[in-house]
Amino acid sequence: MARANYAKKKFYSVYKNLDRAAYDSEKRRLQAELLNLQRWAVENRKRVAIAVEGRDAAGKGGTIKRFVEYLMPKYLRVVELGVPTEKESRNWFRRYEKQMPKKGEIVFFDRSWYNRALIEPTMGYCTERQYRYFMKRVVPWEEQLIADGLILIKFYLSVDRDTQLFRFKERIIHPLKYWKYSKNDEKARAKWEAFTNYKTQMLERTASDVSPWVVINANDKMYARLACMLYTIYHISYVEKQTFKPLTGKELPAKFRIEIDGVPFRNLSYRQYSVLERLSKPH
Repeated sequence: MARANYAKKKFYSVYKNLDRAAYDSEKRRLQAELLNLQRWAVENRKRVAIAVEGRDAAGKGGTIKRFVEYLMPKYLRVVELGVPTEKESRNWFRRYEKQMPKKGEIVFFDRSWYNRALIEPTMGYCTERQYRYFMKRVVPWEEQLIADGLILIKFYLSVDRDTQLFRFKERIIHPLKYWKYSKNDEKARAKWEAFTNYKTQMLERTASDVSPWVVINANDKMYARLACMLYTIYHISYVEKQTFKPLTGKELPAKFRIEIDGVPFRNLSYRQYSVLERLSKPH
């Protein structure tokens, strides 16, 4: 089974080293396409699951946040399960089958069933038998879900040791993000090599032609977010022909302006613009 690393493709390299203005502009363009994708999924009753994996502080939650920022909340869910019960631990796949999308829904998994391939064996939270069973059964399980109509994307956000340490330190001193860091993060970091071994096994043994791993270099958060969104709109056939090209096309307006009776109103939100536009029309 081949490991897929789309981050190496030149198509995605255009997103490296962007300044903030270029990033914000491209993010809005991609978010507009994601909304089109969601509308297609709703109208055609498609089921879409996007699993986002990676080490602590890899940017999983932040990436998902940018995905869902302008999507219709009614037709999406973000799943971030806590510590499993004994029953859930014994019935691992069933635990996640219950969370799979309904028709017309997109579900994002902030960590997924692959906890059993990564953090659980690293930290000793599952038995060797449970780990081996998972590694043997996960690909057939996914392929059956896909055969039943599920659209599945699996992202692995990869960060190096120095980047993770920097982000941990940043969280610790940040007055609004300190809660993201826990003693468990520290314990997991101490087992870096063990996690790396399990990660390598996962990427090599749980990828298939219909369910590949998409490995993204996430040392640059802005690059990782844009690359994940770009892969998604190209992987899912929500239009007959995908014409979106990175860093091209007209920038979507973030602010609006209108002139009423010779008086200009600038830097308006769309809501403000809409109200003024209606008021300016003759009754």
